[in-house]
Amino acid sequence: MKVAAVQMKAVLADVKTNMDKARTLAEKAFQAGAEWVILPEFFTSAVGFNREMNQAALALDGPAMDLLKSLARSHDGVVGGSYISWKNGDCYNTFVLAMPDGTTLFHDKDLPTMWENCYYVGGSDDGVLETPSARVGVALCWEFIRTQTARRLINRVDLVIGGSCWWTLPEKRLPGFPPQLHDKNLAIMKATIPRFARIMGVPVIHAAHAGKLNSGLPMLPGFPYRSYFLGETQIVDATGKQLARMGHSDGEGFVTADLDIKQKNLSSESIPDSFWIPDLPIQLKMIWAYQNWHGKRYYRKKTRPVMQKRFKKIN
Repeated sequence: MKVAAVQMKAVLADVKTNMDKARTLAEKAFQAGAEWVILPEFFTSAVGFNREMNQAALALDGPAMDLLKSLARSHDGVVGGSYISWKNGDCYNTFVLAMPDGTTLFHDKDLPTMWENCYYVGGSDDGVLETPSARVGVALCWEFIRTQTARRLINRVDLVIGGSCWWTLPEKRLPGFPPQLHDKNLAIMKATIPRFARIMGVPVIHAAHAGKLNSGLPMLPGFPYRSYFLGETQIVDATGKQLARMGHSDGEGFVTADLDIKQKNLSSESIPDSFWIPDLPIQLKMIWAYQNWHGKRYYRKKTRPVMQKRFKKIN
C-alpha cells in the first residue's frame, strides 16, 4: 500500500493554526495517492514548557478527532496522529487512528518525556491496534528508544506507526552541555527509526515536527529555551532501509512510499538488555530524571486543577 508521513512546522499551542496545517498536508498526501497518512505526535500543538500549553488540551472526542475522522471518511483512507486529550479526569498523549467507516483506535503514550510531564500522564495500553488490513503497533517519540516498547510489540505487529516532537539543545548554551551534544542528539534521532525497524522486523512510518521552539526551562525561570524540532520524518522497510525521508532543513511537507506489509521478516537486531535502546549521553539522562520529577509535581499542582475546571462539563 502507498503510505505517507507528514512533517509539520507547528506553532506552539496554537491549535487552530496547527489543525489547519494538518488538514492541508494530509489532504495533499491523500491526493498524491496515499492510502494511509500519519501525522506527527502533538500535531495540534507541538510541545514545550510554556504557559500557553494549557490551551492545547482537547476533549478526546473533540475537534482533533473530528478532523481525523473527516479526513478518513472523505478520502476513503486511514489517518492517525496524537494530541493532548482530556478523558477520565486526566490528560493523555493520545494517538488516534481513524478508519474510513468511522472506527477509531487509540494508544496513550506510556511515559511522558521530560517537560511533557507538566501536561499529561502516561497510559497503560500495549500499543497494538487491530485494523482490517494489519496489526499495527504505535510508538511516540521516546517510546521508539525504550526497550519496553520493543518488548510489548515484538512478534505482534505487521507495521509500526507513530511520530515525534523531538527537540534539541537551546541556542543559549547550558553549563556542562558541550556543543557536540547537539550532533549526538541528532545522530540518535536519525538512527532511531531504522534501528527500531530492524529490531521489530517490520516497516515503520514516522512523522515529525521541524519548526521553531520558544520555550522556558523548568526550575530555571527566565531562561530562554530557543531551539527547534529535529524533523527526521521517515518511512523505512522491515530491514531498516530508508524509503523516504525529510530532515529539519526540508521544512514542512510529506513523504510517500510503497510498503508490502504482508512480507514477513525476521528481526535483524536484538533488543538490548537495558532501559534505553541507544546509548544516551549522561546529560540527557540527567535532564530526563529531573524534568520528569518536576513535571509530575507541576501537572498535579497546576495543570490538572486547571483542566478539571475547564472540562468540568465533560467529567
